[in-house]
Amino acid sequence: MAAAKCTLLNGEAARRFLDSVDTVLFDCDGVLWRGDEAVPGAAELVNGLKRCGKRVFFLTNNSTKTRDNYADKLGRLGFTAAAGEVFGTAYCTALYLRDTARLQGKVYLIGGNALSQELASAGIPHLGNGPDPTAGGMKEWVALPQDPEVRAVVVGFDEHFNYMKLTRALHYLQDPDCLFIGTNTDTRLPLEGGRCIPGTGCLVRAVETAAHRKAQIIGKPSSFLYDCVVKECSLDPSRTVMVGDRLDTDIQMGSTCGIRTLLTLTGFSSLEDAKAYQSSGALSMVPDFYVNSVADLLPALTENAH
Repeated sequence: MAAAKCTLLNGEAARRFLDSVDTVLFDCDGVLWRGDEAVPGAAELVNGLKRCGKRVFFLTNNSTKTRDNYADKLGRLGFTAAAGEVFGTAYCTALYLRDTARLQGKVYLIGGNALSQELASAGIPHLGNGPDPTAGGMKEWVALPQDPEVRAVVVGFDEHFNYMKLTRALHYLQDPDCLFIGTNTDTRLPLEGGRCIPGTGCLVRAVETAAHRKAQIIGKPSSFLYDCVVKECSLDPSRTVMVGDRLDTDIQMGSTCGIRTLLTLTGFSSLEDAKAYQSSGALSMVPDFYVNSVADLLPALTENAH
C-alpha cells in the first residue's frame, strides 16, 4: 500500500489483484445497488467470486434492514448471499450493546423496525420506535416522563424522527452515564437515477447538537463492523479488500483497519474527490485502486477461472 494509490484496476493488474485476495468486503448502497436496482453486472461478480472460492461479506451502514432482510434483498437482486454474511449497523449495534458495552438496562431508540428487531434478538429491552406525535407546549415538553431504566440512547434511521423524539433523547442524555450510540453518520442515501434522501447522519447530528455530546458511532469509518467480521468469521487482513463508494466511510475504514481498498464510481464519491484528498495529503481517504463499476472486474475474474 505504500506504492502508488488511486490506480485504475483493469487488465493484467486486475487479474493479479484477484489472485492476491481471499476475502472481499462489499458496501451495498451505491456499490451493489442503487435503491432497488442492482448495479449491472454486480451480482455476476459477487457470485463469480464465490464460485472461485473467495469469501464475500456485506458491510453496510444502513440500519433500515436486519441481516435476514438484507439476505432477502440480495437474493431478489440476483446475489447469492446468506444472512450470516451480512454485517449491518442494526445487527452490529445490538452486538456492541450486548457484548462490548454489556448494557444493563433499556435503550431509548430513535430508529426503525430493523433496529428494534435486532435489539430484541440480542435480548436488549428498548422503547421509542414508531411514531411519537408532538403535543403540548414547552411546559409539557420539559416534563416528559422518563423511564428510569434507560441506560442508552441509540440513533439510527427513523422516518418518524421529530421534535418529541429529539426532546426525549436530550432528557436521557443529560445523564452523563447514559450511553449515546449512533449507527452511522452518512448524510445522504443514494437511490435510483442519481437521486438521494437525507441519511442517518442528519439525525445523529441533530441529537448531538441538542445533547452537547458526541455519539459513539458503530458504522464505517469506525472499525467496529470489520471487527465483527473478524470475530465471527476470521480473515487474513493481507488478503482482504474493502470495496466501497464513499471515501469518508468505506475507504477510511479500510485504511484504519490496514486492508487494501477499492473505490467504485457508481455511488457517492468521485475520482475527483479522491484526487483532491491525494493532493492534500489525506491519504487515509484515498483508495488503493478504483473502478468505474465493480462489474469491470468480471473479465479478470472470468480469465482467472479458466
